[in-house]
Amino acid sequence: MRTPILSVRKPGAIRGISLGVIAVLAMIAAACGGDDSTSDDAAGGDASADAAASVDTTTTTAPAAVVEVTTTTAAPTTTAAPTTTTAPTTTAAPTTTTAAPPDDPASSAEWVNLPGTEDCVCADGSDYSFWVREADPERVVFYLQGGGACFSEASCSFTDGNFDPTVDESDDPSQYSGGILDFDNPLNPLAEYSFVIAPYCTGDAHVGNSITGYGADLVVRHNGFTNATTALDELVARFSGATEIVVAGSSAGSAASPLYGGLVAEALPDASVAVVADASGAYPSVPLVNASIGGFWGTESVIPDWPVNEGLTAQEWGLPELFIQAGLHQPRIRFARYDNAFDSTQEFFASLAGFDASRIDQLMALNEENIEAAGVSQASYTAPGDDHTILLRDTLYTTEVEGVSFLEWFTAFLAGEDVADVLCSDCE
Repeated sequence: MRTPILSVRKPGAIRGISLGVIAVLAMIAAACGGDDSTSDDAAGGDASADAAASVDTTTTTAPAAVVEVTTTTAAPTTTAAPTTTTAPTTTAAPTTTTAAPPDDPASSAEWVNLPGTEDCVCADGSDYSFWVREADPERVVFYLQGGGACFSEASCSFTDGNFDPTVDESDDPSQYSGGILDFDNPLNPLAEYSFVIAPYCTGDAHVGNSITGYGADLVVRHNGFTNATTALDELVARFSGATEIVVAGSSAGSAASPLYGGLVAEALPDASVAVVADASGAYPSVPLVNASIGGFWGTESVIPDWPVNEGLTAQEWGLPELFIQAGLHQPRIRFARYDNAFDSTQEFFASLAGFDASRIDQLMALNEENIEAAGVSQASYTAPGDDHTILLRDTLYTTEVEGVSFLEWFTAFLAGEDVADVLCSDCE
């Protein structure tokens, strides 16, 4: 059984890749054969009840040419890709046992599984569904599940590839009670919030809109954008009076979180919106590789039709740009990120892609610098060590860096307070 929502599967079934690193990995995987065509169906980015769940998809094939990467920022140096293919392990999150007060209505809320629309589908053609938990109708979390990605014939295999191509009972969030899903813990700042969880089964970091052939007999439905916006449409319809929305994601879900923060801010203009990106801060924007991944996933067709995006191309649609464009479009959005300075999962994939990952903490700092230079503020909490993700782990309640508790920092950020960046002085 796969570990849902938060996860890394290994070997050969890696569930923790974020958009930036997958874009980089595309240059390695590009020699798969096929035509160099991409989807030309444009999709709007509106997340209202009629949002982009109806986006058309176009069959494409993986581009054949290997991309040579150049950057427009201070790009990390390249090194030879390591020969190992075993991803670092992820420790299962422990559960807490603190009981909630017996009169707490949020503690009795139940998860409900809802089917996607007829346009929703997982990578292998199976049905897509998502989860809703109704508690406080005015405060809602939209959570993007993380786990893996698909960019070549080997990684896209439905049996032993780099992601899980289905949604099934193992994704049921009622089975898990760590971190922000510990609704019985009175310290959980999101315990009373309603939740909508968008599962992940398309290998495209929730931003795909294409049907791509990898090899002779493998066709992958990169339908992540339609799937996730369908879940977001449900949030908008069901919680139309919400005053506080938290858009969060871990790993691959973290990568897409600022985009969906922009969509929900547009759909619910009277609500405050906070975005929390958990463990995807290390991957730089590489224009040629951004464009290459667009050919696999059709990402250019889902660039929202915002004024700030006029003329934006797939080359300019990398991970840092998701923060920049959403923040410029909706300045009221507040952004935060969490990373471990030497996150072994991010470090592994950066090295595999050919980057010098010996100081992955510097890559995180470079991305934040570029985001803030564009005029978008990003609060950051960088912890020492090589762990991966925090939101669904009970380390959320115990982590402390430079005398600052992550729980207190996270709670203050959610409450609308300005929080200072936290950076480990001895990160290793």
